[in-house]
Amino acid sequence: MYYDALKTFVTLVEVKNFTKAATILHISQPSVSVHVKNLEAEFQTELFIRSPKLLKITPSGEILYERAKQILSMYEQTQKDILEHQHEIRGKLIIGASFTIGEYILPSLIIELHEKHPNLELEIFIGNTDDIVQSVRLFKVDIGLIEGQTNDKELQVKAFMEDELFIVSSSHHPLASKKSLTIDDLQNQTWFMREEGSGTREYLNHVIRSNGLKAESIATINSNQGIKELVTLSEKGLSLLSIHTIYKEVKQQHLAILPLNDLHFKRMFSYVCAPIMETKRHVLAFKEVLMNKD
Repeated sequence: MYYDALKTFVTLVEVKNFTKAATILHISQPSVSVHVKNLEAEFQTELFIRSPKLLKITPSGEILYERAKQILSMYEQTQKDILEHQHEIRGKLIIGASFTIGEYILPSLIIELHEKHPNLELEIFIGNTDDIVQSVRLFKVDIGLIEGQTNDKELQVKAFMEDELFIVSSSHHPLASKKSLTIDDLQNQTWFMREEGSGTREYLNHVIRSNGLKAESIATINSNQGIKELVTLSEKGLSLLSIHTIYKEVKQQHLAILPLNDLHFKRMFSYVCAPIMETKRHVLAFKEVLMNKD
């Protein structure tokens, strides 16, 4: 391959000095001379007219100069294209996500990932936290996003985003009109909550137990949207939901956030994957988008 020789030749034509060309190319001056001699032997013609004070390109050298620039440009572009092809991410990425993340957080991440890697096929599975952890463990998904906790020591778990939850009611609920509430105001209420295995259900159970709350009744449904509908239609029911799930309904005044004094409910969203999957290129690409989320 005459790439180095052609590059040396083009540089020499442009600077018209062997020493300067050698300095620019970080090679010795004799190496510059060797490259030129090899090209002259290859094309069986003189490329320069040399004198102590003058270095002038010949007509044959002019032809080679124009073609050499084209060849170098094509070579460098080809090299770039091959490198990009080698680093292009293809194949299928299967993502598991718990309901809150899958329905409200994941869509924007998927759009960003698709824009960066348009040839990556994406498949999404949505379930509760327990479902997602089990799917990761059985390699049914490549990476899982969960809102709850897992104690599975065989899996890699890392937080990627903080979430805040709020106790909500219908705008017609008696508590919704109050400007300030204490935890005691939540005694003997009706609660609508997610199913067992849900991270949101786990968190609400913790809130109820740790604050000694007694529930008048509890209704369970495995859908954030279903819970919001129940709370909106009920004048008695309460629920604990992520801000991401209730933002629109609160803005439209279909739901009301109950103002509890000095009580904040926060948790972390995490990704979970098997160690063998963590360094796969398509998983790394998704984790890059995930960890750079604002």
